[in-house]
Amino acid sequence: MNINPLRIFILTLLASSVIASNAMAQSRDEGDRPGYVPTEDEETLAPEFQKTMVLYRTTEAPGTIIVSTSERYLYLIQPGGRALRYGIGVGREGFQWQGLVKISKKQEWPDWTPPPEMIERQPYLPRFMAGGPGNPLGARALYLGATVYRIHGTNAPQTIGTAVSSGCFRLVNADVTDLYDRVPVGTKVIIRQKPEI
Repeated sequence: MNINPLRIFILTLLASSVIASNAMAQSRDEGDRPGYVPTEDEETLAPEFQKTMVLYRTTEAPGTIIVSTSERYLYLIQPGGRALRYGIGVGREGFQWQGLVKISKKQEWPDWTPPPEMIERQPYLPRFMAGGPGNPLGARALYLGATVYRIHGTNAPQTIGTAVSSGCFRLVNADVTDLYDRVPVGTKVIIRQKPEI
């Protein structure tokens, strides 16, 4: 039997392509992003804080954001009693709050200007930091009403699920980018200390 090395090479290449294609299909997330491959910050995120679709009973309309500080989750309400659930970092003790606001502004790679009260507490902070990968606001920011608080990204996935901020809500950059693409300015945001019963 005569074995053609070129034919073996082509068959091996085709088999590798099929395997890679299957792996890519398995890595698709539930956010309707075909061919999506998790980023490094998502891969290091604790499994319980990774974005997932969940059953969620509420009287709020689809498109509403509900932040549950005690649970460390942000829910984007979907039709049919479901919600997209994102793991978040929340305000540390003394900086947690609740209320009803709307998204007043959206910004990609936002600049950061710490408010005066934050500089008073932490005088070593820069007075201004241009947007970019090293900026603590991360890839996207959703500004909450007329407050100084935001839903924003972070380059520190280990802080998701913790209470370390000065009142803002942080998601890994991949998740805040996904949320940013799904919600418009004017979206209703409900911040709760305890889950809805």
